[in-house]
Amino acid sequence: MSTQEWQAVTHENCGAVAGPFYHGTKHRLAVGALLVPGRASNFEQGRISNHVYFTATLDAAIWGAELAMALAGSGERGHIYIVEPAGSFEDDPNLTNKRFPGNPTRSYRTRRPLRIVGEVEHWPRHPPELVRQMLDHLDALRRAGAAVIED
Repeated sequence: MSTQEWQAVTHENCGAVAGPFYHGTKHRLAVGALLVPGRASNFEQGRISNHVYFTATLDAAIWGAELAMALAGSGERGHIYIVEPAGSFEDDPNLTNKRFPGNPTRSYRTRRPLRIVGEVEHWPRHPPELVRQMLDHLDALRRAGAAVIED
């Protein structure tokens, strides 16, 4: 998709975005539970998130689950939930237009709850060396002051 074809997802036009939507995390949760803002971030110790983050691509959710587990110091498998937004949402500014033009990971954020409607039980893990490369890259960004989370 070229940047000319890409349209920003805003609270006003998010209804046109098709799911399914996913949320990758280190937490075991039940179907029917709500993910709400105001909880500890999976990715920055001591940070309380003002938004709940989610994606329309399974691969981005896999990265979310794997990185959350690795940053927690666990070698266990994370969890990927199928979620439904309870309100409007927008592009995740932490990814959109930062690494690639547009929002190729189809990552979003909301201040409204996400309802868990299912769990993806079987999903392919990234090779451990690839996860380590991503963690090293994130660490380098933090050390350079370029890993600021816009929340």
